[in-house]
Amino acid sequence: MSFNPLEQQGIPLDRQLRNWRELDVVPIDPDHCDPYTRCRIITMNGIETEAAFFSHHMARHCPNQDVVRELARVRYIEAQQQKTVNWLLPGLASVLETTIAYEQVAVDLTAWVARMEPDSYLRQAYEFGVLEDFDHLYRYANLYEMIEHRKADSIVDNLTEVMPGRPTKFHHRNPVDNVRDHYDRTTVNPLSKLHALTVMSAEQQTMNFYMNVGPQYMEPIARQLYQEIGLIEEEHVTHYESLVDPGETWWEQLVNHEYNECYLYHSFMEQEPDPKVKSIWELHLNMELEHLRIAADLMRRHDGREPSEVVAPELPNVLTFEPNKSYLRELLATQIDLTTLGTGYVREAHERFEEMQRGINDGQDPPSERVIQQHDAMFGHDYCTGSAG
Repeated sequence: MSFNPLEQQGIPLDRQLRNWRELDVVPIDPDHCDPYTRCRIITMNGIETEAAFFSHHMARHCPNQDVVRELARVRYIEAQQQKTVNWLLPGLASVLETTIAYEQVAVDLTAWVARMEPDSYLRQAYEFGVLEDFDHLYRYANLYEMIEHRKADSIVDNLTEVMPGRPTKFHHRNPVDNVRDHYDRTTVNPLSKLHALTVMSAEQQTMNFYMNVGPQYMEPIARQLYQEIGLIEEEHVTHYESLVDPGETWWEQLVNHEYNECYLYHSFMEQEPDPKVKSIWELHLNMELEHLRIAADLMRRHDGREPSEVVAPELPNVLTFEPNKSYLRELLATQIDLTTLGTGYVREAHERFEEMQRGINDGQDPPSERVIQQHDAMFGHDYCTGSAG
Protein backbone atom coordinates (compact mmCIF):
# COMPACT_ATOMS: atom_id res chain seq x y z
CA MET A 1 0.00 0.00 0.00
CA SER A 2 1.42 3.40 -1.00
CA PHE A 3 2.30 5.82 1.79
CA ASN A 4 2.95 9.47 1.07
CA PRO A 5 4.17 11.11 4.30
CA LEU A 6 3.50 14.58 2.86
CA GLU A 7 -0.21 13.77 2.92
CA GLN A 8 -0.36 12.14 6.37
CA GLN A 9 -1.49 13.75 9.62
CA GLY A 10 0.95 13.44 12.51
CA ILE A 11 0.80 14.28 16.21
CA PRO A 12 0.68 18.08 16.73
CA LEU A 13 4.03 19.39 17.97
CA ASP A 14 2.56 20.84 21.18
CA ARG A 15 1.45 17.32 22.16
CA GLN A 16 4.80 15.62 21.55
CA LEU A 17 6.62 16.55 24.77
CA ARG A 18 7.19 13.47 26.96
CA ASN A 19 7.76 13.40 30.72
CA TRP A 20 10.49 11.47 32.55
CA ARG A 21 8.30 8.42 33.08
CA GLU A 22 7.55 8.21 29.37
CA LEU A 23 11.22 8.66 28.44
CA ASP A 24 12.30 5.90 30.84
CA VAL A 25 11.99 3.09 28.31
CA VAL A 26 12.74 -0.56 29.11
CA PRO A 27 15.94 -1.62 27.33
CA ILE A 28 16.12 -4.71 25.16
CA ASP A 29 17.49 -7.97 26.54
CA PRO A 30 20.89 -8.41 24.83
CA ASP A 31 20.82 -12.19 25.20
CA HIS A 32 17.34 -12.78 23.82
CA CYS A 33 16.54 -9.95 21.41
CA ASP A 34 16.56 -10.21 17.64
CA PRO A 35 20.03 -8.97 16.58
CA TYR A 36 18.40 -6.86 13.91
CA THR A 37 16.27 -5.13 16.55
CA ARG A 38 19.55 -3.91 18.04
CA CYS A 39 20.69 -2.90 14.54
CA ARG A 40 17.54 -0.87 14.00
CA ILE A 41 18.07 0.89 17.35
CA ILE A 42 21.66 1.78 16.48
CA THR A 43 20.62 2.99 13.04
CA MET A 44 17.88 5.26 14.36
CA ASN A 45 20.21 6.64 17.01
CA GLY A 46 22.52 7.73 14.19
CA ILE A 47 19.63 9.15 12.18
CA GLU A 48 18.29 11.16 15.12
CA THR A 49 21.78 12.39 16.02
CA GLU A 50 22.32 13.59 12.45
CA ALA A 51 18.92 15.33 12.55
CA ALA A 52 19.98 17.23 15.67
CA PHE A 53 23.41 18.11 14.25
CA PHE A 54 21.88 19.34 11.01
CA SER A 55 19.26 21.44 12.80
CA HIS A 56 21.96 23.07 14.95
CA HIS A 57 24.09 23.88 11.89
CA MET A 58 21.09 25.29 10.05
CA ALA A 59 20.20 27.48 13.03
CA ARG A 60 23.76 28.83 13.16
CA HIS A 61 23.44 29.98 9.55
CA CYS A 62 19.88 31.32 9.69
CA PRO A 63 19.28 35.07 10.32
CA ASN A 64 15.50 34.62 10.72
CA GLN A 65 14.77 34.30 14.44
CA ASP A 66 11.29 32.90 13.84
CA VAL A 67 12.80 30.04 11.85
CA VAL A 68 15.49 29.50 14.50
CA ARG A 69 12.80 29.22 17.16
CA GLU A 70 10.82 26.75 15.07
CA LEU A 71 13.95 24.65 14.55
CA ALA A 72 14.58 24.72 18.31
CA ARG A 73 11.05 23.50 19.08
CA VAL A 74 11.34 20.55 16.72
CA ARG A 75 14.93 19.84 17.71
CA TYR A 76 14.04 19.43 21.39
CA ILE A 77 11.56 16.72 20.45
CA GLU A 78 14.15 15.14 18.15
CA ALA A 79 16.53 15.12 21.15
CA GLN A 80 13.92 13.30 23.20
CA GLN A 81 13.53 10.79 20.38
CA GLN A 82 17.29 10.25 20.24
CA LYS A 83 17.45 9.66 23.99
CA THR A 84 14.52 7.25 23.83
CA VAL A 85 16.04 5.26 20.99
CA ASN A 86 19.58 5.14 22.34
CA TRP A 87 18.37 4.24 25.84
CA LEU A 88 16.79 1.09 24.41
CA LEU A 89 20.33 -0.32 24.36
CA PRO A 90 21.03 -2.34 27.51
CA GLY A 91 23.51 -1.25 30.15
CA LEU A 92 24.42 -4.92 30.48
CA ALA A 93 26.17 -4.88 27.12
CA SER A 94 29.88 -4.12 27.12
CA VAL A 95 31.36 -1.45 24.85
CA LEU A 96 32.84 -4.17 22.64
CA GLU A 97 29.49 -5.95 22.32
CA THR A 98 27.90 -2.69 21.22
CA THR A 99 30.83 -2.09 18.87
CA ILE A 100 30.28 -5.43 17.16
CA ALA A 101 26.60 -4.54 16.77
CA TYR A 102 27.62 -1.19 15.25
CA GLU A 103 29.71 -3.02 12.67
CA GLN A 104 26.86 -5.44 11.95
CA VAL A 105 24.77 -2.36 11.19
CA ALA A 106 27.48 -1.00 8.90
CA VAL A 107 27.74 -4.29 7.02
CA ASP A 108 24.11 -5.26 6.55
CA LEU A 109 22.71 -1.73 6.18
CA THR A 110 25.29 -0.71 3.58
CA ALA A 111 25.04 -4.01 1.73
CA TRP A 112 21.25 -3.70 1.48
CA VAL A 113 21.54 -0.10 0.29
CA ALA A 114 24.11 -1.12 -2.33
CA ARG A 115 21.83 -3.87 -3.60
CA MET A 116 18.89 -1.48 -3.93
CA GLU A 117 20.76 1.60 -5.20
CA PRO A 118 19.62 2.52 -8.74
CA ASP A 119 22.68 4.66 -9.61
CA SER A 120 25.77 2.64 -10.59
CA TYR A 121 28.32 5.22 -9.34
CA LEU A 122 26.62 5.51 -5.96
CA ARG A 123 26.28 1.74 -5.76
CA GLN A 124 30.02 1.38 -6.24
CA ALA A 125 30.62 3.80 -3.35
CA TYR A 126 28.57 1.60 -1.02
CA GLU A 127 30.16 -1.61 -2.30
CA PHE A 128 33.61 -0.17 -1.68
CA GLY A 129 32.80 0.95 1.85
CA VAL A 130 31.02 -2.21 2.97
CA LEU A 131 34.09 -4.40 2.42
CA GLU A 132 35.98 -2.19 4.86
CA ASP A 133 33.31 -2.35 7.56
CA PHE A 134 33.22 -6.10 6.98
CA ASP A 135 36.89 -6.28 7.93
CA HIS A 136 36.37 -4.01 10.95
CA LEU A 137 33.84 -6.52 12.27
CA TYR A 138 36.46 -9.26 11.94
CA ARG A 139 39.14 -7.21 13.76
CA TYR A 140 36.82 -6.37 16.65
CA ALA A 141 35.72 -10.01 16.86
CA ASN A 142 39.32 -11.01 17.49
CA LEU A 143 39.65 -8.31 20.15
CA TYR A 144 36.36 -9.36 21.78
CA GLU A 145 37.46 -12.96 22.15
CA MET A 146 40.83 -11.87 23.57
CA ILE A 147 39.36 -9.51 26.18
CA GLU A 148 35.97 -11.02 27.03
CA HIS A 149 36.54 -14.63 25.89
CA ARG A 150 33.28 -14.71 23.98
CA LYS A 151 32.43 -15.16 20.32
CA ALA A 152 31.13 -12.33 18.17
CA ASP A 153 28.80 -14.86 16.54
CA SER A 154 26.79 -14.81 19.76
CA ILE A 155 26.03 -11.15 19.07
CA VAL A 156 25.44 -11.20 15.31
CA ASP A 157 23.69 -14.59 15.65
CA ASN A 158 25.29 -15.87 12.41
CA LEU A 159 23.11 -13.49 10.41
CA THR A 160 26.29 -11.68 9.39
CA GLU A 161 29.47 -13.59 8.64
CA VAL A 162 32.61 -12.77 10.61
CA MET A 163 35.60 -13.13 8.30
CA PRO A 164 38.31 -10.93 6.78
CA GLY A 165 37.33 -8.27 4.28
CA ARG A 166 39.56 -5.70 2.61
CA PRO A 167 42.43 -5.58 5.15
CA THR A 168 42.02 -2.63 7.50
CA LYS A 169 45.66 -1.59 7.06
CA PHE A 170 44.86 -0.71 3.44
CA HIS A 171 42.00 1.62 4.38
CA HIS A 172 44.32 4.53 5.18
CA ARG A 173 44.25 6.73 2.08
CA ASN A 174 45.25 10.26 1.22
CA PRO A 175 42.25 12.37 2.32
CA VAL A 176 41.76 13.83 -1.16
CA ASP A 177 41.07 10.33 -2.47
CA ASN A 178 38.15 9.91 -0.06
CA VAL A 179 36.09 12.60 -1.81
CA ARG A 180 33.60 11.25 -4.34
CA ASP A 181 31.55 12.94 -7.07
CA HIS A 182 28.15 14.02 -5.78
CA TYR A 183 24.81 13.12 -7.30
CA ASP A 184 22.88 15.73 -9.28
CA ARG A 185 19.96 16.83 -7.12
CA THR A 186 17.89 17.76 -10.19
CA THR A 187 18.05 14.36 -11.88
CA VAL A 188 18.88 11.76 -9.22
CA ASN A 189 16.34 9.17 -8.15
CA PRO A 190 14.80 10.34 -4.82
CA LEU A 191 15.67 6.94 -3.33
CA SER A 192 19.36 7.72 -3.86
CA LYS A 193 19.03 10.80 -1.64
CA LEU A 194 17.61 8.67 1.16
CA HIS A 195 20.36 6.08 0.77
CA ALA A 196 23.16 8.65 0.91
CA LEU A 197 21.72 10.40 3.95
CA THR A 198 21.08 7.12 5.77
CA VAL A 199 24.53 5.60 5.28
CA MET A 200 26.29 8.91 5.99
CA SER A 201 24.35 9.28 9.26
CA ALA A 202 25.09 5.72 10.36
CA GLU A 203 28.81 6.05 9.64
CA GLN A 204 28.93 9.42 11.38
CA GLN A 205 27.42 7.90 14.51
CA THR A 206 29.96 5.08 14.40
CA MET A 207 32.77 7.62 14.09
CA ASN A 208 31.41 9.54 17.10
CA PHE A 209 30.99 6.35 19.13
CA TYR A 210 34.57 5.19 18.56
CA MET A 211 35.97 8.64 19.31
CA ASN A 212 34.32 8.56 22.72
CA VAL A 213 34.60 4.94 23.86
CA GLY A 214 38.11 4.08 22.65
CA PRO A 215 39.96 5.68 25.59
CA GLN A 216 37.80 3.79 28.10
CA TYR A 217 39.85 0.62 27.68
CA MET A 218 42.93 -0.21 29.73
CA GLU A 219 44.32 -2.80 27.28
CA PRO A 220 46.78 -1.09 24.89
CA ILE A 221 45.71 -3.10 21.84
CA ALA A 222 42.06 -2.15 22.41
CA ARG A 223 42.87 1.56 22.72
CA GLN A 224 45.01 1.36 19.60
CA LEU A 225 42.47 -0.57 17.52
CA TYR A 226 39.68 1.89 18.33
CA GLN A 227 42.01 4.73 17.40
CA GLU A 228 42.86 3.17 14.04
CA ILE A 229 39.33 2.22 13.04
CA GLY A 230 38.04 5.54 14.37
CA LEU A 231 40.31 7.29 11.86
CA ILE A 232 38.94 5.11 9.08
CA GLU A 233 35.40 6.01 10.07
CA GLU A 234 36.42 9.65 9.49
CA GLU A 235 37.39 8.61 5.96
CA HIS A 236 34.04 6.87 5.53
CA VAL A 237 32.06 9.92 6.60
CA THR A 238 34.00 11.98 4.05
CA HIS A 239 33.37 9.28 1.44
CA TYR A 240 29.59 9.23 1.98
CA GLU A 241 28.87 12.89 2.73
CA SER A 242 30.57 13.90 -0.51
CA LEU A 243 27.92 11.95 -2.43
CA VAL A 244 25.28 14.54 -1.42
CA ASP A 245 24.78 17.44 -3.84
CA PRO A 246 26.05 20.60 -2.07
CA GLY A 247 23.65 22.62 -4.21
CA GLU A 248 20.71 21.47 -2.10
CA THR A 249 19.35 24.45 -0.16
CA TRP A 250 19.04 24.41 3.62
CA TRP A 251 15.26 24.06 3.22
CA GLU A 252 15.62 21.18 0.78
CA GLN A 253 18.03 19.40 3.11
CA LEU A 254 15.67 19.94 6.04
CA VAL A 255 12.82 18.31 4.13
CA ASN A 256 15.11 15.44 3.06
CA HIS A 257 16.12 14.81 6.67
CA GLU A 258 12.54 14.72 7.94
CA TYR A 259 11.32 12.64 5.01
CA ASN A 260 14.14 10.15 5.60
CA GLU A 261 13.17 9.80 9.26
CA CYS A 262 9.60 9.03 8.22
CA TYR A 263 10.90 6.46 5.75
CA LEU A 264 13.08 4.68 8.30
CA TYR A 265 10.60 4.69 11.18
CA HIS A 266 7.96 3.37 8.80
CA SER A 267 10.36 0.70 7.51
CA PHE A 268 11.35 -0.47 10.97
CA MET A 269 7.80 -0.41 12.28
CA GLU A 270 6.82 -2.76 9.44
CA GLN A 271 9.45 -5.40 10.32
CA GLU A 272 9.98 -5.07 14.09
CA PRO A 273 9.15 -8.27 16.05
CA ASP A 274 9.54 -6.73 19.54
CA PRO A 275 6.14 -5.17 20.41
CA LYS A 276 7.60 -2.63 22.88
CA VAL A 277 10.17 -1.42 20.36
CA LYS A 278 7.64 -1.47 17.55
CA SER A 279 5.38 0.86 19.54
CA ILE A 280 8.25 3.35 19.77
CA TRP A 281 8.85 3.20 16.01
CA GLU A 282 5.14 3.85 15.46
CA LEU A 283 5.03 6.74 17.93
CA HIS A 284 8.11 8.36 16.44
CA LEU A 285 6.76 7.98 12.92
CA ASN A 286 3.65 9.89 13.92
CA MET A 287 5.85 12.57 15.47
CA GLU A 288 8.05 12.78 12.37
CA LEU A 289 5.05 13.27 10.10
CA GLU A 290 4.43 16.54 11.93
CA HIS A 291 8.13 17.48 11.75
CA LEU A 292 7.99 16.88 8.01
CA ARG A 293 4.87 19.05 7.71
CA ILE A 294 6.67 21.90 9.50
CA ALA A 295 9.75 21.51 7.28
CA ALA A 296 7.54 21.46 4.20
CA ASP A 297 5.84 24.71 5.24
CA LEU A 298 9.22 26.34 5.87
CA MET A 299 10.37 25.27 2.41
CA ARG A 300 7.27 26.72 0.77
CA ARG A 301 7.64 30.05 2.60
CA HIS A 302 11.37 30.53 2.31
CA ASP A 303 12.44 28.51 -0.73
CA GLY A 304 9.40 29.13 -2.90
CA ARG A 305 9.09 25.48 -3.89
CA GLU A 306 6.85 22.56 -3.12
CA PRO A 307 8.46 19.68 -1.17
CA SER A 308 6.99 17.28 -3.72
CA GLU A 309 9.55 18.70 -6.18
CA VAL A 310 12.48 17.19 -4.23
CA VAL A 311 11.17 14.03 -2.54
CA ALA A 312 9.44 10.90 -3.78
CA PRO A 313 5.64 10.99 -4.13
CA GLU A 314 5.44 7.99 -1.80
CA LEU A 315 7.77 6.03 0.45
CA PRO A 316 9.87 3.42 -1.36
CA ASN A 317 9.93 -0.22 -0.34
CA VAL A 318 10.91 -0.63 3.29
CA LEU A 319 14.59 -0.60 4.17
CA THR A 320 15.24 -4.10 5.47
CA PHE A 321 17.82 -5.63 7.76
CA GLU A 322 18.50 -9.10 6.42
CA PRO A 323 21.49 -11.39 5.77
CA ASN A 324 23.67 -10.40 2.81
CA LYS A 325 26.13 -13.29 2.88
CA SER A 326 26.16 -14.31 -0.78
CA TYR A 327 26.26 -10.69 -1.94
CA LEU A 328 29.22 -9.90 0.32
CA ARG A 329 31.08 -13.03 -0.78
CA GLU A 330 30.65 -11.94 -4.39
CA LEU A 331 32.07 -8.50 -3.55
CA LEU A 332 34.99 -10.11 -1.71
CA ALA A 333 35.76 -12.17 -4.79
CA THR A 334 35.69 -9.21 -7.18
CA GLN A 335 36.53 -5.99 -5.32
CA ILE A 336 38.78 -6.76 -2.36
CA ASP A 337 41.86 -5.24 -4.06
CA LEU A 338 40.30 -1.86 -4.91
CA THR A 339 41.52 1.46 -3.59
CA THR A 340 40.53 5.01 -4.53
CA LEU A 341 42.21 7.50 -6.85
CA GLY A 342 40.57 10.90 -7.16
CA THR A 343 36.84 10.28 -7.39
CA GLY A 344 37.27 6.83 -8.90
CA TYR A 345 38.63 3.39 -8.03
CA VAL A 346 41.75 1.50 -9.12
CA ARG A 347 43.29 -1.89 -8.40
CA GLU A 348 46.89 -0.76 -8.23
CA ALA A 349 48.56 1.13 -5.41
CA HIS A 350 49.50 4.65 -6.50
CA GLU A 351 51.89 7.29 -5.27
CA ARG A 352 49.49 9.12 -2.92
CA PHE A 353 48.27 5.86 -1.41
CA GLU A 354 51.80 4.52 -0.86
CA GLU A 355 52.96 7.81 0.65
CA MET A 356 50.03 7.74 3.10
CA GLN A 357 50.81 4.13 4.03
CA ARG A 358 54.46 4.96 4.70
CA GLY A 359 53.57 8.02 6.73
CA ILE A 360 51.00 6.49 9.06
CA ASN A 361 52.61 3.05 9.49
CA ASP A 362 56.24 4.24 9.61
CA GLY A 363 57.53 0.71 9.10
CA GLN A 364 55.34 -0.81 11.83
CA ASP A 365 52.36 -3.15 11.76
CA PRO A 366 49.19 -1.14 12.53
CA PRO A 367 46.89 -2.16 15.43
CA SER A 368 44.53 -3.96 13.04
CA GLU A 369 47.35 -6.39 12.18
CA ARG A 370 48.71 -6.68 15.71
CA VAL A 371 45.31 -7.65 17.13
CA ILE A 372 45.34 -10.71 14.84
CA GLN A 373 48.91 -11.52 15.84
CA GLN A 374 48.05 -11.29 19.53
CA HIS A 375 44.92 -13.40 19.08
CA ASP A 376 47.00 -16.03 17.28
CA ALA A 377 49.56 -16.00 20.11
CA MET A 378 46.78 -16.44 22.68
CA PHE A 379 44.62 -19.06 20.93
CA GLY A 380 46.83 -20.51 18.20
CA HIS A 381 44.64 -19.14 15.39
CA ASP A 382 42.73 -16.05 14.35
CA TYR A 383 39.00 -15.69 15.04
CA CYS A 384 37.92 -16.88 11.60
CA THR A 385 40.07 -20.01 11.64
CA GLY A 386 38.98 -20.82 15.17
CA SER A 387 35.31 -20.40 14.29
CA ALA A 388 35.69 -22.66 11.28
CA GLY A 389 37.46 -25.24 13.38
